[in-house]
Amino acid sequence: MDWTPFWLSFKLAGATTIILFGLALPVAWWLSRTNSRAKPLLEALVSLPIVLPPSVLGFYILWALAPNSPVGAFFEEHFDIKLVFSFTGLVVASCLYSFPFMVQPLQSGFESLNKNMLEAALLAGKTPLQTLLRVALPNIKPSLLTALIVTFAHTVGEFGVVLMVGGSIPGETKVASVAIYEFVEIMDYQNAHIYSAVMVALSFMVLLAVYTFNRYHRRQLGVY
Repeated sequence: MDWTPFWLSFKLAGATTIILFGLALPVAWWLSRTNSRAKPLLEALVSLPIVLPPSVLGFYILWALAPNSPVGAFFEEHFDIKLVFSFTGLVVASCLYSFPFMVQPLQSGFESLNKNMLEAALLAGKTPLQTLLRVALPNIKPSLLTALIVTFAHTVGEFGVVLMVGGSIPGETKVASVAIYEFVEIMDYQNAHIYSAVMVALSFMVLLAVYTFNRYHRRQLGVY
């Protein structure tokens, strides 16, 4: 059994999760605190990848990152980075596709915080950044864990977007979901079953970890 597709899936999911945490944290914090009239519009834009068919999102990402596009041409000319049919392109596409799965749990966690606690931190002389990192984040551990694990798991399970943007280059862009699809295409159901069973087991373990931690955290707080 070739474990390379799984390694690529985990590598992609890890890189995507780390990048999205840095990008989504200020967005989720701002959305949870703002009363701007533009908030519904921004929330709709953030959530758009959830409702869009992966083929539609994949097509527009492919179009935006293609070598003849301004973005693709810029990166290829100045950094010699090819964004289409490369692992780098998969990371960019995955960040766009999984963005709401990181933002929404964090935003919900921030909105559930006691506003008096946050205001007290600001009155005590803490900067907004210190309030976010030292007061808000430590008090939304279940939401933080959910955001990280669900984003990781969602990226591991991506298919449509990664296939359109990355194709199926062995050792480069052929992740586990693409490998399963190819096994089914050539009617190699034995390997398709094996790869699928591994994905089911991993997904179950991820969800079990989230629910177990959340239950433990509720017990620690005395909430059942």
